[in-house]
Amino acid sequence: MTKVFSKALNKTIEVDRIIGKINATQPGPTIIFTAGLHGNEPSGIFALHDVLNEIKEKNISIKGNIYAISGNLTALKEGTRYLKQDLNRMWTSERMKLITSGNIEKNDQETIQQLNIYNVINKILNTEEGPFYFMDLHTTSSETTPFLTVNDSIINRKFTEQYPVPLILGIEEYLDGPLLSYLNELGYVAFGFEGGQHDSFSSIKNHKSFIYQSLVFAESITKDEIDFQHHYNTLAKTSEDTRNIYEIYYHYRIEEDESFKMKPGFLNFQKINKGEELAKSNGEVIIAKKQGRILMPQYQSQGNDGYFSIRKIPSVFLKLSSYFRKIRLDRLLPIIPGISWSSEKHDSLILNRKIAWIFAKQFFHLMGYRSKKIDKTHLIIKNREAFSKKEDYKEMLWAKS
Repeated sequence: MTKVFSKALNKTIEVDRIIGKINATQPGPTIIFTAGLHGNEPSGIFALHDVLNEIKEKNISIKGNIYAISGNLTALKEGTRYLKQDLNRMWTSERMKLITSGNIEKNDQETIQQLNIYNVINKILNTEEGPFYFMDLHTTSSETTPFLTVNDSIINRKFTEQYPVPLILGIEEYLDGPLLSYLNELGYVAFGFEGGQHDSFSSIKNHKSFIYQSLVFAESITKDEIDFQHHYNTLAKTSEDTRNIYEIYYHYRIEEDESFKMKPGFLNFQKINKGEELAKSNGEVIIAKKQGRILMPQYQSQGNDGYFSIRKIPSVFLKLSSYFRKIRLDRLLPIIPGISWSSEKHDSLILNRKIAWIFAKQFFHLMGYRSKKIDKTHLIIKNREAFSKKEDYKEMLWAKS
């Protein structure tokens, strides 16, 4: 057992790898919540601990299974983001090949934590019935309204549009090795919820409301079993942008020996103007290159994500995106010079930007592709739809709507 402290509550609880679980006799979905992948984010741990206890105490009827999994227990004990490695940047495809083959070296605490979490998740997938849902609970170092981070597949987007909070698409294009990207590549509905500032009491409240809503949306519990409207309103009133969907267009990555300092006072979703001072790097001013909004400005000592820049996606592009994916328009892309399939599975493409320079990344986003830079002239673009287990969710009410 590990002691986890909340500044917001001035309270300590003891948790194990599995914070709690409920296995119902009625068939239904299997919902897996993770929290505390970063050790300075205990809000989700406390929210899950409370909700599972409340479900048991109130004898709330559920279908399927609910699991709550703790993240970096060693870092949670210390109240720090991580000890040596960021546990939420370690789920790269190369590293997962080592883990699944049994060739990973257990040379630090974060690797031990990762192996433990992987084994728990793998056991759940092999022993429980689906459909499976994965939801990762987080908080931010700056003040924020709650929002969802969503890898852009249609099943992810359709499920998360049920929540009354903004959606952020495309974060997987800028981060290497988050747990959710690994789970999405397995084909499951998997997304993150940012509940508020690390040490704010409202973050715990927001996380609890998110958990209850998730159980309803995934059809594990019914609305009349809980005060659903209260939980819905708790999140809905936190933001004026409750139905807006944004995409990330820029990520400031902090280099290893860089001295980075964010300008004080920025809030998530705050509008920024072109040329506005945002931060300083080694004493030099960093300015906004475009007009947009700022997301997750770094006000903590660990991590290499300085900030993200986001912009609202027009609804017409979202509708076009769904249509293009439905008719599999991407199958025509390899006839264009400079674009070719990179695998026999036809789940990723290689783009030579010297030849196919006319195509912007937004064009590929419409068809569900997200890009990673290989070298100065080539991108590899992966199709999230190729992995999606759409058939697993086709009978769910949200999928039919």
